[in-house]
Amino acid sequence: MKSTFRRHLLASTLLITGSALASPALAQSIATPEAGTIDQSQAPGDGEIVVTGSRIQRTDLQSTSPVAVVAAEEFALSGAINVEQVINTLPQVLPGLTGFSNNPGNGAVTLNLRNLGTTRTLVLVNGRRWMFFDTTQVVDTNTIPQFLLEGVEVVTGGASAVYGTDAVAGVVNFKLRNNLRGIEMGANYSLTERGDGARYSFDVAIGSSFDDNRGNVTLFANYTERKPIFQSARSFSASAAGEGCIVPGSTNGETSIGQPFPSGIAVGTCLARGGQLGFVPQGSATGPIGTFVAPNAGGVATTYIFNPSGGGSRVFQDPGDLYNFAPANYLQLPQERYLFGGYGSYEITPGVEFYTELSYVNNTVPQELAATPTGLANVPLFINSPFFNAQTRALLTAQDAAEAAATRNDGYALSTVSYRFLSAGPRNADQERSAFRILGGVRGTIVDNLNYDLFYSYSRTNNTQRQTGNISSSRYRNALNVEFVPGSTTQLQCRDAAARTAGCVPINVFGSGLADPAAVRYVSVNSTNLQESSLKNIVGSISGSLFNLGMGADDVGFAFGGEYRDVFARYTPDTFLASGDVLGFNAGQPTQGGYDVKEVFGELRVPVVRDGFIYQLELNGAARYSDYSLQAVGGNWTYTAGADFAPIRDIRFRGQYARAVRAPNVENLFGGRATGFPAANDPCSDRGPAATQTAALRALCVANGVPANLVFTRAVQPNTQIQSDSGGNPNVQEEVSDTYTVGAVIQPTFIPRLNVTVDYFNIEVRDTIGTIALGTALDLCYNVTQDLNSVYCSYFQGARSSQGALGVGQGGQNPLLGASNLGTTKTSGIDMQVDYNVDLFGGRLAFSYLGTWLDKFRSRAIDAIPVQTTIAEGTFGLPKYRHTTRLTYAAGPAQLSFRWRFNGKTQDTRIDNTYGLVNGVQTRIGTNPAAISRPFLQAYNYFDLTATFDASDQLTFNIGVNNLLDAKPPVLGGSEQANTFPSFFDVLGRDFFVSARLRF
Repeated sequence: MKSTFRRHLLASTLLITGSALASPALAQSIATPEAGTIDQSQAPGDGEIVVTGSRIQRTDLQSTSPVAVVAAEEFALSGAINVEQVINTLPQVLPGLTGFSNNPGNGAVTLNLRNLGTTRTLVLVNGRRWMFFDTTQVVDTNTIPQFLLEGVEVVTGGASAVYGTDAVAGVVNFKLRNNLRGIEMGANYSLTERGDGARYSFDVAIGSSFDDNRGNVTLFANYTERKPIFQSARSFSASAAGEGCIVPGSTNGETSIGQPFPSGIAVGTCLARGGQLGFVPQGSATGPIGTFVAPNAGGVATTYIFNPSGGGSRVFQDPGDLYNFAPANYLQLPQERYLFGGYGSYEITPGVEFYTELSYVNNTVPQELAATPTGLANVPLFINSPFFNAQTRALLTAQDAAEAAATRNDGYALSTVSYRFLSAGPRNADQERSAFRILGGVRGTIVDNLNYDLFYSYSRTNNTQRQTGNISSSRYRNALNVEFVPGSTTQLQCRDAAARTAGCVPINVFGSGLADPAAVRYVSVNSTNLQESSLKNIVGSISGSLFNLGMGADDVGFAFGGEYRDVFARYTPDTFLASGDVLGFNAGQPTQGGYDVKEVFGELRVPVVRDGFIYQLELNGAARYSDYSLQAVGGNWTYTAGADFAPIRDIRFRGQYARAVRAPNVENLFGGRATGFPAANDPCSDRGPAATQTAALRALCVANGVPANLVFTRAVQPNTQIQSDSGGNPNVQEEVSDTYTVGAVIQPTFIPRLNVTVDYFNIEVRDTIGTIALGTALDLCYNVTQDLNSVYCSYFQGARSSQGALGVGQGGQNPLLGASNLGTTKTSGIDMQVDYNVDLFGGRLAFSYLGTWLDKFRSRAIDAIPVQTTIAEGTFGLPKYRHTTRLTYAAGPAQLSFRWRFNGKTQDTRIDNTYGLVNGVQTRIGTNPAAISRPFLQAYNYFDLTATFDASDQLTFNIGVNNLLDAKPPVLGGSEQANTFPSFFDVLGRDFFVSARLRF
């Protein structure tokens, strides 16, 4: 078996960062697996490659930017069928949306580097932009063929000078195998210890060369299916839980839910009364038996719940009458994916090679929530309805008698009615996403050491979301508002004649399961939402070498070129959802827009010395100018500069500075507008504090359109609420970031095959895009900045009526509280990596470690309030320390691999570490840890074990178990999905997998 040992060596060195990139010998062995794969983005050359983060070809894999590399074997050793199952274990990555994101979620899987956000993480495939799926222009990694990966490279920090917008937190580059020979077939099956959540995947790839190796082509196909797991299948998620006061020692160890002590004791007085802070059974007050509000004997408005059989009612009891909505929700989302594609190249003439890529994905991921809870206020309940008995009629009669004169004693009681529509089934949202991408290009050599590359790609994604289980608010109200059929004292009809014509049927929600199926069909509405997005991308570049400085180093390298991108996205909600007449899923507004950008870029690599008075010195830099069709963005520069210095062979120091940007996406710019009526005080009216009504404020109000004689009067704001809009903002500008990295790479010659890397990173993102509340915007414009040119005053420009009032209802325009450049986020820390392998007992032992220590993560949501800062390091998702470690021993045809995933302790997400000045003292103004029963989450350890066996050169088996010790996730209460964070913590429990790969 000529390649067995080599394959085991590769598989044992699984997670390598920049230290491996510093070692040409080791890096070449890792970057050149059995099939002889290379980076598909490189032009033909003698061993030259392109490292992620640069367009310049080189003969080694060194990089001045910290780069983490995940070898393809890691996916096999993890039993992964989707890329996020491995990428999300890296300490640099916080899971975005995953296969456990039921609510919120949209069926996609996204990546989030450094917790700076999915929109600030650029995802590439073979060094090129990949297809995005919605108006936020984020990549769904479900579209990436995991089984064809050669490896994944993760670059820390800004890389906009090389790749353009979005590369703020960094770049994740998925590199696919090229020049595949023969046929490869693979199968993977996973199952939890509890016998549920089965996942299986089948793939085939066929590769061949032709015409005396002038051309090659690879075709591939994959089918993946994932079965659902409901929250009812796990004890920690089967019941909705909430913060409360419990009897000390009454908790179940696995669920952490205890016995309430006693009912009604507030959390704030729990300890003083002898109780213990903990979780109590909770749920929704809206259940499958209807409730209504009426005065009790003392005249106090009280919630009553009907008897299951209907007619009579009693006072609602909390928690006894709460509905446990948890079991019906998905814990693991089902998935079905078909993926097809191919890529290839052909040398037309020497120095001219045509290449192409094609990919198509159809991915279906349903979401399921408990049946729709409904609550309508001011519903006229027909007191003489046969749905009610005498006792209930008496309550409703008292309610009718207490109403305003216009409706008092009219035979209808205006009440709030709540009911959960189990009869309409659960709320389902089936996300079917079809995406395709086609690329064609030409590359080659102009003359020696001068290469070119030109390609065009087009990608489009269409998503169809089919929702069931929605309830029409207007139809439901019509079905509740009933009267006797003329001439009858028992038969009911809907009061509204137009509703009757439209098929309205009286509905009985005043009990359990009493609603007429025809009435349920009348109020139920299915909806279909459509999304479409497309990307056109043209990139042309020339790269090569210029001259040599004559001190033993490589030639000076360069690359320059241009790029054009055209972005479009559209969201078309169902007319029912767009109308807002919906109970169940959230309403949505149409969004449509796009833009284009023209760019020029250049890059320079200057090797100064090699094996001279110092071992090595290299300088590099890059710059890009981007011209956007967006007037607010216009043109901007991004740039980077770095140095690589090795005084001796054994140690190398590197540093990099990068300026990056994130242009606003389609959602930021053109998001559909929705109108609201928030309560706020206009400082230009008489509703603001008298102390702020200064001459400066008066002048500002007049300059903003308030008549001088009406300033500080009620005419400027007649009502406590101000009509306003929210949505996209075409005037939003780009985010800007600065990244500094400084590191050392240690490769001692006296310890062969040992690589140690330590890199410090510091990233600051300014002008972060967000939205602002109306009251905050009014205060910041008129009382804080007092500058009409500020972003906070821009909301009110031209919005005032002739009386100085805001809002269409007052004769003006609605302030548009769209996306704006508001805040700043900073993060810093240290990435550490060690890998080492050694011959031992006739085999090879390999150790790899990748860890991150987080120094700081600070943010200001609004820069205009500099005294308010959120300190996030050590909070959920941002532990001070995380690592992934793997130990592998390979001997002959077998190997055993052990992985340790560690996440340090964090605060509960409900704790708000926002600090501000209170009476001149920096004080916590967010939620205090003392009010939380479990303010800190313990450190979590996950252990995984995999055995690999080469039955022959052609056939390899893997069998393994993830979460070997069956670690349980922490219970955090019903405010979180499934009482925990299923995308971050392991919710499957002990999980087994087996896979096989056949090559011939």
